[in-house]
Amino acid sequence: MARPDGNNLKHYLGLILLCLVLYLPGLTTLPPVDRDEARFVQATRQMLESKDFVQIRFQNKPRNKKPIGIYWLQAAAVTITGSSRTNQVWPYRLPSLLGALAAVLLTFGFGKNLFDQKTGLLAAILTASSLLLVVEAHQATTDAALLATVVAAQGSLGNLYVRARRGEAVGWGMPILFWTAQGIGILIKGPITPLVSLVTILTLMAVDRQVSLLRTLRLHLGIPLVAVIVCPWAIAITLATDGAFFSDALRSDLLPKLISGHESHGFLPGYYLLLVALTFWPGSLFLGPALRQAWKRRSGMGERFCLAWVIPVWLVFELIPTKLPHYILPIFPALSLITARLLLTGTKDAWDLSRWGLARVGFVLWVLVSVVLAAAIVAFPVYIDGRFDMLTLWPALATVLLLILTAWNAFRGRLMEAAIAAVILAVLVLAPTLHVIMPNADGLWLSRSVARAVERHGESVSGLPPVVAAAGYHEPSLVFLCGTDTKLVNAPQAALHLRQNPSGLALIRERKDDLFHKTLSGSNGSVLLLETIKGFNYTKGKRLTLNLYGRPNK
Repeated sequence: MARPDGNNLKHYLGLILLCLVLYLPGLTTLPPVDRDEARFVQATRQMLESKDFVQIRFQNKPRNKKPIGIYWLQAAAVTITGSSRTNQVWPYRLPSLLGALAAVLLTFGFGKNLFDQKTGLLAAILTASSLLLVVEAHQATTDAALLATVVAAQGSLGNLYVRARRGEAVGWGMPILFWTAQGIGILIKGPITPLVSLVTILTLMAVDRQVSLLRTLRLHLGIPLVAVIVCPWAIAITLATDGAFFSDALRSDLLPKLISGHESHGFLPGYYLLLVALTFWPGSLFLGPALRQAWKRRSGMGERFCLAWVIPVWLVFELIPTKLPHYILPIFPALSLITARLLLTGTKDAWDLSRWGLARVGFVLWVLVSVVLAAAIVAFPVYIDGRFDMLTLWPALATVLLLILTAWNAFRGRLMEAAIAAVILAVLVLAPTLHVIMPNADGLWLSRSVARAVERHGESVSGLPPVVAAAGYHEPSLVFLCGTDTKLVNAPQAALHLRQNPSGLALIRERKDDLFHKTLSGSNGSVLLLETIKGFNYTKGKRLTLNLYGRPNK
């Protein structure tokens, strides 16, 4: 990547500011999200508690799914911020925020080399504001950090591809960056980064009918470099688990996703195509015409590389039976580059709202998505808590005003002005929603409500909080917020916990109350109902009533 001059530096600083405006709101106010995020942060906390930085556990069970990389990054963030003894989730989210930020800056850095400065800058803005990346930047999971490795790998690959096609000399910097990104990507999420690069390389070699790109990668250097990055932990975890980590990861996580819809996440091909109007919003307004224009210009090196990045990766994920919205995130920077090219160099025919083409269909879908988002924000606290939140009128009003502005500019063919209005819309809608509206919906965050009730009613023993035994509500966020010793048990076991631990607490789902009290009856095991907590368990789509019990002699 070229060394930034003064103008580039201003662009980098502007992008950092945009990312902070999009990613900081909600980072500290949103509670841990079930179930993936809560499992990641709890496993990291246990890593810090046990000082075992090789094995990954959730309570007493091995978590042999994802590699160690994200846990190390989260542990470092928690240690640096001095938050290891709290149940605050925001320090665990810092690697995701920084990963999203890095992906955006890399999109600009490599995009301006692949095309030009304006294209790289606009693509970075579209990537930064895409709804899916904003969501992932707020969660302590793998995907935002993974995206940074994907963009580093693909950006360096694109640089090498252009140089190879031009017959220019290739140094060592880009190959080293490419292979380093592969190694780190493997440590974060296994095969995803290598998969994206591999299908891109194979597509380019098939289309160009030459293998010069392979020579520029310096395989003799790269493969040993990846081994140096990955093998120390791979060997350590193999020895620590007698090989169980990799066998479990393949048998219980990877292969089921490739064979069938794993954990009820199976969908037919076309799933990501249907969702892209939402996940790539607000840039999805221009995506259809942008892809068509890129296809027409596929003889150009930049367009060809982006299409080789987008099309095969998209097809691979559409064909895999298990589908989750964030799986397609690795192609978003390429989609942004293609879209930026339309906005900056598109012809009048490429964007024509006077007839029913890709532009008009995309425009109608985009308007529908925007309206649904605004309506959902207003309806959200009403549905969850049965109350109207005046603050929701702000994103709703912003949506109406900026929809009009965006539509006006789009119909007049002023695409850049329409894009700017769309990005401003994303900021004005997402920032208050993530920072205030969603966190204030108490009914959505059952585990947080339970943790607050435990603080109100629990008496510490030797400076430690009371141990909670939960029956009928086993969400990972409860373990993170109430402590690693939280017991996820059945109703009789919760009753036994109270009998054996006078200072303990029992959290019982209402429909399991009878069994809980039946177990206690006749055993001198009377309990006191301390608090009833009601809310919506979004992981199961059900409303729950939870009763918190303690011993009356506490």
